[in-house]
Amino acid sequence: MKTFRYKFTKLTTALIIAGIILCVAGFALNLYQCLRFGISSAADPVYPIIQYTLMFAVTVALFAILVSVLIFSAYVVDEKYFRTRFGFIVSKYEIEKIEKLTLDRKANKLAVVFRDGTFIVVVVKEEWYEKFADALLNANRNIEYEINSAENDKRDESE
Repeated sequence: MKTFRYKFTKLTTALIIAGIILCVAGFALNLYQCLRFGISSAADPVYPIIQYTLMFAVTVALFAILVSVLIFSAYVVDEKYFRTRFGFIVSKYEIEKIEKLTLDRKANKLAVVFRDGTFIVVVVKEEWYEKFADALLNANRNIEYEINSAENDKRDESE
């Protein structure tokens, strides 16, 4: 089983970290208000209980989602399946249903194309493109591997 971590842009990584910091700050602020003011100062104690509970639940859930996206996002290739993990969201595809792997050097994109015409653009480090292709091709030798580059286009035009 080969695992290739998802490559986030610096801006995306910064936004995820900022979201994590905001979740911690929101949780701390809610905890402070809960301990400082409690529910005894309210005319009807139901509303503060709902408010505090929702604020704790939202900040904890968002924290868990953001941390899982940051840490666990990856592509996994094994003998039978190609999996994409984006935090808690996992998709599984049969490697036998992959028709073509296309590396577009001009756009710097690696795409996995399935028999039904759908495709997935793989976002990993450029240095891992060949290792990723090797992992898929080792699992299924029938996958067509295509490399598009500016040199190929010039050769096609001259013919």
